[in-house]
Amino acid sequence: MPLKFGIPIGNLQEATLETMRRAGFNVTVRPRSYYPEIDDPEIEPRLLRPQDMSRFVEKGVVDCGLTGNDWVAENRSRVHVVTELTYSKQSLAPFRWVIAVPENSPIRSVKDLQGKRISTELVNVCAEFLRKAGITAEVEFSHGATESKAPDLVDAIMDGTETGASLRANRMRIIETVLVSRPQLIAADAAWADPWKREKMESVALLLEGALAARFKVGLKMNVSAENLDAVLKALPAMKKPTVSGLASGAGFALETIVDESVVRKIIPDLRRAGAEAIVEYPLNKVIP
Repeated sequence: MPLKFGIPIGNLQEATLETMRRAGFNVTVRPRSYYPEIDDPEIEPRLLRPQDMSRFVEKGVVDCGLTGNDWVAENRSRVHVVTELTYSKQSLAPFRWVIAVPENSPIRSVKDLQGKRISTELVNVCAEFLRKAGITAEVEFSHGATESKAPDLVDAIMDGTETGASLRANRMRIIETVLVSRPQLIAADAAWADPWKREKMESVALLLEGALAARFKVGLKMNVSAENLDAVLKALPAMKKPTVSGLASGAGFALETIVDESVVRKIIPDLRRAGAEAIVEYPLNKVIP
């Protein structure tokens, strides 16, 4: 029986599909279909809203799925976290749930929310945060466009943001970060207890982690003579010690390593000046530590 795998629909969908592609899984989504095709016969994918994912996983409708820990917390779902991943829909910044107020609001801190009204999609998370802070306030559910509700309907909002751009555009000021959310691969307890499904989920998690680790790294290959080897090694940063292999007929050495893409433009000229030749830069799909 294949592994039933939940893929989040909506904001995280394209980033998830691209991460899966880099991990080696090609997923095809047909228009109006919630049942994509995948080039792995051991996986049966299904598109689900991230808000509902943890509930489907907890009930065993799907064996596992990708969703943010924010919705796991909001639904109070009992699931097993296989791995936590770092990716988002538009930036490298983590997705944050923040309490924000209009720029001209007299509210300056969480304590000023006493007796106020707050709108959010994460009612349970917000209410629990306020309870722990000793604040009594009215928390109401927002169906979306949460920024538009203050100050006419509510005093403050708790909304999700990566960059804060939408809040600034709507003249909102952040006073507190309540929760930092990252995508997680979560599994149903029954599926995690199944040896085959557990091994499959761990394999998928390893490949996803490798794909994300490779996003900002590249591979470098080069040749170097024996007399220049030490100078090139000193100029060459690496995740670990580079691989050094002897060339045929004692013609020198071949070096191979992985570096951050951000430093390549600086170190390639340095490597060339140190005596490296035939330098090749190549992209990476996965880096498995």
